[in-house]
Amino acid sequence: MSQSPVVAVHPARMGRWMAVALVMGNMIGSGIYLLPAALAPLGYNSVAGWALTIAGGLCLAATFAWLARSMPAEGGPYAYVSAAFGPVTAFVVAWSYWVSLWIGVAAIAIAGISYATLFAPGLAAIPGGQALAAVAAIWALTLLNLAGVRKAGGFQLATVLVKLVPLVLVLVLAANALAGGEAQVRPAEPGGLQPGLITAAATLTLWALLGLESATVPVGKIVDPERTIPFATLVGTALTGALYLLTCSAIILLLPDGMIAGSGAPFATFVEHFWAPGPALLIALFAAISCLGAMNGWILLQAELPYAMARDGTFPRWFARVNKMGVPARALVCTSVLATGITLLNYDSSAAEIFNFLLLISTCCTLFLYLACMLAALVLRLGGKLSSRLWLPWLAGLGVIYSAWTIYGAGGEAVAWGLGLLLLALPAYYLFAALGRRSGAG
Repeated sequence: MSQSPVVAVHPARMGRWMAVALVMGNMIGSGIYLLPAALAPLGYNSVAGWALTIAGGLCLAATFAWLARSMPAEGGPYAYVSAAFGPVTAFVVAWSYWVSLWIGVAAIAIAGISYATLFAPGLAAIPGGQALAAVAAIWALTLLNLAGVRKAGGFQLATVLVKLVPLVLVLVLAANALAGGEAQVRPAEPGGLQPGLITAAATLTLWALLGLESATVPVGKIVDPERTIPFATLVGTALTGALYLLTCSAIILLLPDGMIAGSGAPFATFVEHFWAPGPALLIALFAAISCLGAMNGWILLQAELPYAMARDGTFPRWFARVNKMGVPARALVCTSVLATGITLLNYDSSAAEIFNFLLLISTCCTLFLYLACMLAALVLRLGGKLSSRLWLPWLAGLGVIYSAWTIYGAGGEAVAWGLGLLLLALPAYYLFAALGRRSGAG
């Protein structure tokens, strides 16, 4: 089951800035719009927490960039882990990550529709209206991706530009308020920075950086992957981290004490306080668009991963077929069916807790993927299969420490169930292997 070489199946591919948009668009979803309220009680510790999270994220991004430059293979993380630890380990890690993708698509669809109901309240009044709207959004973006990577990439770039508007608006309003004397930076807490509170802040903020690996997965869909993917990974992570740090810090440190902690829409509260209530209502619209962009990017990835595994022989070959636009249509449609099922599960009141539980597990599985890739980089470097500058293995080592810490921060229950999901991949691996041998014999 050796790794198949990268083959450009269709000339239409994503360029440098579309790849950057894929990374940023997948990272900037709905969570950032609520995060300042959760971080507000931590004060300056939240700023230190963001700094720690961004530093850890850049270590991960630099290592992914190193791997992508040295091994531009379809499936990205799956190929790295396979080269270092073999196909079984790679399948187990990639399988759990794939599951996390379509569960994540469902979660983002639900969040996006919840924002959209502020402008279309009739959705909430119609029995099953929100569920149908969420499913419709999934399939509209699935059809867009079926039309080719250039169309999906163009949509991703457009939505990233739109979703940056409220973030930039906060920065402009903050600078104007400080310059005009309308606001003062909150004074430091008497206790100063506290390691426990910094850790709590970093645990909350790490979820906002999930998706930094996005450009490493659809290698065959990106122009000049050896250069474009490292650029997109590093630039996308750095820009997103900087925007997160500046906007969240502005909201937390400039609003009056206590106002932000009780807000259900921190960005809207900030805009309303320093500008006007009318524009603040548009924040919900930007949040809905942000969700659409993130969904689009994750839908692209959820098809590319099983496609790469099928080409490598660890997933049914049926998933390796592409349409005339070079899109793995079978993998895309099948995975969107799974995302649809998870979406509908959330709207069943008896199953809503199951949905939230699955979301927690799927997020933990992404952290397992990060740890496996960081370890793979070190193993491949020690084995002489990767060349690098002296400082890159040190960054990978820091990435190992950071990934392990994030897994610890996820909590014992989430980790235990996440490990259970990893173990469930083993029967699937051997089943697919048996089916492959039978197909080959036939």
